[in-house]
Amino acid sequence: MPRALRASAALTAVLASTLVAGNAGSANASIVAPPDKIVIEIATVNGSGCAPGTAAVAVSPDNTAFTITYSNYLAQVGGGASPIDFRKNCQLNLIVHVPQGFTYAVASADYRGYASLQSGATALQKASYYFQGSPDTAARSHSYSGPYDDNWQATDETEWGQLVWAPCGVKRNFNINTELRVSAGTSDPAKTSFMTMDSTDGEINTIYRLAWKECPE
Repeated sequence: MPRALRASAALTAVLASTLVAGNAGSANASIVAPPDKIVIEIATVNGSGCAPGTAAVAVSPDNTAFTITYSNYLAQVGGGASPIDFRKNCQLNLIVHVPQGFTYAVASADYRGYASLQSGATALQKASYYFQGSPDTAARSHSYSGPYDDNWQATDETEWGQLVWAPCGVKRNFNINTELRVSAGTSDPAKTSFMTMDSTDGEINTIYRLAWKECPE
């Protein structure tokens, strides 16, 4: 069995804040922190990559960050893998209480994990972000091809003018959807290819950074 499958599949996701103020047309806005603390609550955690009992949540003491530890976020094909194991996903539904007069958006996200892909196999990591009731969705994806047997890392970045902002003066839950997908392609079906969103060394895996700006009066 591959080293990463024997190891504990621990994923840590941290939501940190990059506090940026300015207008939508400025990519080089000055940095300013909202005057009050930010409170983050987890409304729901759902998905085949974070089944009940396989995800733990902890909020930082200053309420500006949270960590999520997954124990079974793994997509795989071939070998003894189940036909439904080729795709795993997780949806985080967040309640973010922000100081009055401010709004926020996800400016960037860093993902990492481990992948072992046979020659001819491929894998996809995908993430999307949207606010409850909003048609605007920011989505990014990253592809990998075998042969591959190493850690992987991907960064999603959004230009200031393309950021999806929380509605001012309205409480809307914020959703983060992540997905791992592995395809056997032309690889030997008797051999396993897999992708995890975790790390065998237990280091921080995913960091979501928030951009901030003041709401119009």
